[in-house]
Amino acid sequence: MTASVSLDLDFVRGQFPAMNDWAYFDNAGGSMVPRTVVDRITANLSETRMQPGGGSPYARRANESHELAIANMAEMINADTDEVMIGGSTTINMYVLAHALRPWFSPGDEVIVTNLDHEANNGAWRRLTEVGAVVREWQVNTETCELEVADLEALLNERTKLVCFTHCSNITGTIHDVAPIVKKIHDAGALACVDAVAYSPHRRLDVKETDVDFYALSLYKLYGPHQSLLYGKHQHLLAAKGQNHYFKTEEDIPDKLDLGGVNHDLMAGIPGIVEYFDLVHEHHFPGSNADLRERLGEVFGLFAAQEENLASRFADFLNSKPNLRVIGAATGDATKRAPTFAFVVDGRDSTEFPEHMLKHKVSILADDFYAARLIDALDLRRTHNGVVRCSMVHYNTMDEVDRLIAGLDEII
Repeated sequence: MTASVSLDLDFVRGQFPAMNDWAYFDNAGGSMVPRTVVDRITANLSETRMQPGGGSPYARRANESHELAIANMAEMINADTDEVMIGGSTTINMYVLAHALRPWFSPGDEVIVTNLDHEANNGAWRRLTEVGAVVREWQVNTETCELEVADLEALLNERTKLVCFTHCSNITGTIHDVAPIVKKIHDAGALACVDAVAYSPHRRLDVKETDVDFYALSLYKLYGPHQSLLYGKHQHLLAAKGQNHYFKTEEDIPDKLDLGGVNHDLMAGIPGIVEYFDLVHEHHFPGSNADLRERLGEVFGLFAAQEENLASRFADFLNSKPNLRVIGAATGDATKRAPTFAFVVDGRDSTEFPEHMLKHKVSILADDFYAARLIDALDLRRTHNGVVRCSMVHYNTMDEVDRLIAGLDEII
């Protein structure tokens, strides 16, 4: 992070054509999309609109756009291009992957999942019981709402084949130190599948550094189109059972896991994600000759500093309310959490709060946010009808946070 440079919010917000007078705090459900992405999708639909691979200049252009999308995303997460697959959603990608790995499991083999994760990195793996696998659950501490590594260590044994957990919770905002957790999993002889959906908008991604075996993120939460990315180490994708048409060979990766092909129109917009990051970098660090990985690190440093300021202001407000419980750590510390806050208020139905905030032109939501197992483990569905969630990203402003605080202060 470069302390002498701070994020130019006017510049950043000017890149998002849908930005308006509403304060948008449901970013964990999907971010706004910059003009760079919108323009590429529009150009594909209006100027190209042909299947990639044909001989016409338009088809060649479509193919180049497809290849650029894969190359950009591979470089963005520090992977090889044949280790990256684009699909319709993280849930779809995980179900395809789980089916592809089914032949790896014999009766009695074990898979560890959490009751913290979004269901995308949960349900598909639990269905491995259909082939005789045993599912064991790494449970949160219900007082802290944290996963404790000691509890994972107690679950790992010689029968463990796979451990699935989240890089960052979409409810608590907790950022897990993935690399040492993955090392423990590997030392036990198992593989690690990590959900990075709630992490990816906030920090630079690096699959080599964390040494994950499988990694998933949703591009529509990373300022991109409604598509998702699945990473798998080369050797694992080769060994996985193909799920595509019979004429796709077992060596044909990642196509053998790509059911029906990608959405070409949305695929065309994916390079706009990197283009947006480059625009932000050039504006803040003009004349830099840094490579993409370095540029991403500097931009995410700006993002993290802005988000920590916003989160700290909001955390201070939440901590001032004795009748309110924050689910997870009630801090804005960027080393510990993303700026995604979920809370409940004593004796109140959580769905009251989003409705109240509409008159302030502030958008928040209340739900289980597909982390249903966590909400039920904490008994928050019965007592509060789910949680209120307010999630921020770098383009939110302090004035918007103050509007959020003022509106909530009226009703808490």
